[in-house]
Amino acid sequence: MHAVALLALGLALAAALAGCGLSSGAGGTSVRVLVTRDFGTKQVGARIYQDLPSSDTATHLLARDFHVAAGRGRLPAGWFLAINGIGSQAGAVDATVHDGDAIWWDRHDSSATRGVPAVVGSFPEPFAHGSGGKRYPVVLECADDVDAACTTASDRLGAVGAIAGRQALGTGVGQDTTRVFVGRWSELRGDPALALIDQGPAASGVYVRFSSDGRRMGLLDPAGGVVQTLGAGAGLVAATRFEQQAPTWVLTGTDVAGVAAAARALDERTLARRFALALNGSEPIGLPVVR
Repeated sequence: MHAVALLALGLALAAALAGCGLSSGAGGTSVRVLVTRDFGTKQVGARIYQDLPSSDTATHLLARDFHVAAGRGRLPAGWFLAINGIGSQAGAVDATVHDGDAIWWDRHDSSATRGVPAVVGSFPEPFAHGSGGKRYPVVLECADDVDAACTTASDRLGAVGAIAGRQALGTGVGQDTTRVFVGRWSELRGDPALALIDQGPAASGVYVRFSSDGRRMGLLDPAGGVVQTLGAGAGLVAATRFEQQAPTWVLTGTDVAGVAAAARALDERTLARRFALALNGSEPIGLPVVR
């Protein structure tokens, strides 16, 4: 979408916001809508809708105030949709919204991906509201040498109302459980969901490439090229999805210090509008790297 059209979207949103209070209504469905471009690096606008009818959909809300043509049953051309941090799949864009949903539309270059199955930038979703109006159980799977980072992650999840059970790596769970892995990448990459990350953004939607020993992490641009490589102390907060399972989140890094940095970044303000987040020590870097 060219700059003039995006400006029109922003002006339309500003006018809409002028007549909309930001507190939740007494009843009905209340949802948040965020519209961005270029993987969340540029915000077009945001709105809270209150007392929506039960028939409203994410595409209807986008078309109503942002003047974007949205065909039934499919995404508008060039747009990405996540509801509560879960990327929409074919046929899901006309699903009705539920109370508390966080709807995120982003227009970006998708040449390096087949789709983005999950993002971290809607945190505390999907932990707060899950999907389809149902909350997911949450399980922490932590490596043995990152106990402090695991505790930090547990505390951060608990602060947003998600009480996570804790179990050893590789313990099986049901497909409707959100798993949060905490550990060095060399210890985690064998999980089927996380193995997608090693296959690149076309498989996982995560724009990062680890070395074979997990001690170096290449940060990718929207075309999938490496633009920066991080070593000791590098961390990653990312989410993906294996088949029809609930999203899998990972707080990982090239070493224990990187894992600790990732756990500390499990915060709404730090993750806001990020598809995934790399950490160079304490420096946050949104992924993919958009220049």
